[in-house]
Amino acid sequence: WTGQGRCCRPVCICPSTMVVPETQDKMYYPPEDLQRDAHVPDFNSYLALYRKSLDNPEAFWKDIADEFFWKKPATGPMLQYNFDVTKGSIYVKCMEGAKTNMCYNVLDRHVREGNLGDKVAYYWEGNSPDRHETITYRQLLSQVCRCANVLKQMGVKKGDRVSIYLPMIPELVYTMLACARIGAIHSVVFAGFSSESLCERIMDAQSSVLVTADGVFRGEKLINLKQIADEALQKCRENKKRLASCTATTPAQTPPGKRNLNFTRYDVWWDEAMTDSPEECEPEWLDAEDPLFILYTSGSTGKPKGVLHAVAGYLLYTSLTFKYVFDHHHDDVFWCTADIGWITGHSYITYGPLANGATSVLFEGIPVHPHVGRFWEIIEKYRVSKFYTAPTAIRLLMKYGREPLYDLSSLRILGTVGEPINPEAWQWYHEAVGQGRCPVVDTFWQTETGGHVLAPLPAATPLKPGSATFPFFGVEPTILNEHGEELEGEAEGYLVFRRPWPGIMRSVYRNHERFENTYFKKFPGFYVTGDGCRRDKDGYYWITGRIDDMLNVSGHLMSTAEVEAALAQHPSVAEAAAVSRPHTVKGECLYCFVTLKDSREFNRTLEEELKRLVREKIGPIATPDFIQNAPALPKTRSGKIMRRILRQIARNDHDLGDLSTLADPKVVEVLFSQRREAAA
Repeated sequence: WTGQGRCCRPVCICPSTMVVPETQDKMYYPPEDLQRDAHVPDFNSYLALYRKSLDNPEAFWKDIADEFFWKKPATGPMLQYNFDVTKGSIYVKCMEGAKTNMCYNVLDRHVREGNLGDKVAYYWEGNSPDRHETITYRQLLSQVCRCANVLKQMGVKKGDRVSIYLPMIPELVYTMLACARIGAIHSVVFAGFSSESLCERIMDAQSSVLVTADGVFRGEKLINLKQIADEALQKCRENKKRLASCTATTPAQTPPGKRNLNFTRYDVWWDEAMTDSPEECEPEWLDAEDPLFILYTSGSTGKPKGVLHAVAGYLLYTSLTFKYVFDHHHDDVFWCTADIGWITGHSYITYGPLANGATSVLFEGIPVHPHVGRFWEIIEKYRVSKFYTAPTAIRLLMKYGREPLYDLSSLRILGTVGEPINPEAWQWYHEAVGQGRCPVVDTFWQTETGGHVLAPLPAATPLKPGSATFPFFGVEPTILNEHGEELEGEAEGYLVFRRPWPGIMRSVYRNHERFENTYFKKFPGFYVTGDGCRRDKDGYYWITGRIDDMLNVSGHLMSTAEVEAALAQHPSVAEAAAVSRPHTVKGECLYCFVTLKDSREFNRTLEEELKRLVREKIGPIATPDFIQNAPALPKTRSGKIMRRILRQIARNDHDLGDLSTLADPKVVEVLFSQRREAAA
């Protein structure tokens, strides 16, 4: 790509399947005005940096590390790793021997060394338009230090876990950075999760402190967070008693890093604790590989996985992906609409933007409250230049259309995250919101990857609607078939990565065996994403969806096992199965099948009870859209539920393929006949 509005001949890079496109497909090329000042101004610049990141990763990542403060330099190489379970334990290490502090690098470095103390860090916009606040870097540092001192006064020290169950308010960022400052490990739990989900995450992390709020309005709906938090702590106490009745642990038997927590409720009010707290707090200097945070993501077994990220690698990677994928410049106003309860908020509301000294919008509300133009109103108000949101939100707003009375001329780059975006939504986003002049960076990544792994660079990459395009620097993807054989050229199969990048997860908290089994056992030598992928003739990557038993609803990953376990707790349910079905707004929705116990009747009342049960056990985001009565489920002769067939039934697709392994093929006919009632 020459930057002059025309395509060149294909240029092969490593891996050889990546090329500059020479295609008849509809392409969208970078605008010339964006290329003039871009960090990566054309495709050849991308190719050169990408080659360097693979051929000489030591020099590439050292250049990035030199931008940050290190109390002690690294004694080991920039990256060390083993991805092959047959050769020993899986590990990734970045800058071993170095000491630093994340909070110092994202705040003190700017205030004390970069003269950015008076620059706006966040424009906070509340659920209601009359609630807003401007927070500078100096003010942010002051609040973080005061919060860090409060945590220290409460006995929190390096390595302790702090659970955070807060809405999108400034105190959420203060608490995360306060933990990072004193070396505590934060575990943010999305404030839409139920008390059961919160309890499970507190218990697994063995947190000593929970930070929450009394409540929050999400649109017009009041969510009583304190009540949910109190219920969660009560469940923690009950679970602890059950565990104590099974095992007795003496102090001498307590493993290192584990504490005998009693979950005693001791409420401390934020305002009272912060009033006299000092504004200075010396940072704790941490090893490069010390844990920064735990973030729980759904697992295929139903038990959430505590994804563990480390200090140095996460700092380097979130900083670099933010800078290059959004082509960040000093005068930008960046807005990521995600919730910090998800990885997108961790990486691209908190750590990535702050590491770059960026100004961001922090939004508490929802897209359509108090009116459907709320997003556009905020973009106009703060002159947002880079806007990052989910396909679910885009499809929702497509229904209403963009109101032309708002001025969106400040926008320069648009982004999408959370799930593959369908071409129709991409086109609307590009034309209606970006007015045909803003590149759309469609980013693919996961909680586990820490940051973007497949993404276009806005001034360098010709775009194909719906494609995540090419790998980011240091990332080496490939596609495997079921037998673990690498596929060349045009291909479709398992998306895997051959080597690590600094921001990849280090383990599953307190369960390294699960980490190895989930991501490395199926194809030794590769990190397995769990996603299917297609590579087209031009080398562009297209994510085709989950291959394992996972669901992606409104950009949020959840496991079939988690939903099925919740349904099975109803006294009328003998067995349950959950699959996905396409949804015009959410992308996918939940379609559930339940087999009832003898003499139980399936009716509207039972259906509502089951939906309420899922909401209580997991949270509103997991509420099924459809629940179908299933006298029996399609199973193999060994008793395994064939979810492939259930997905076809949910979609009313009669092209079922091979049914020879079914124990009772007649079950399928019954379910299709029942389906018409469920999906009417």
